[in-house]
Amino acid sequence: MSEFLSMGGYGFYVWTAFITVSVVCYILFYRTRKTLKKYEREFAEELDKLPIEHKNKIAKSSKVVSSILASQNKLG
Repeated sequence: MSEFLSMGGYGFYVWTAFITVSVVCYILFYRTRKTLKKYEREFAEELDKLPIEHKNKIAKSSKVVSSILASQNKLG
């Protein structure tokens, strides 16, 4: 196990690079998810301003809209 971790003397560089990339990927994932949730919330608020007939018509015609409304618990 020690040989695997040391990787022939390059272990420090390999594991540092691995950890750095993992942290950056996690940060990117977190920020992207946070932005998506923000846009979904704003979209749901805009849909709430529409008359109920239009809202239901849009929800039935689009899977994306219906999933956003379902995630926001606004689908009637």
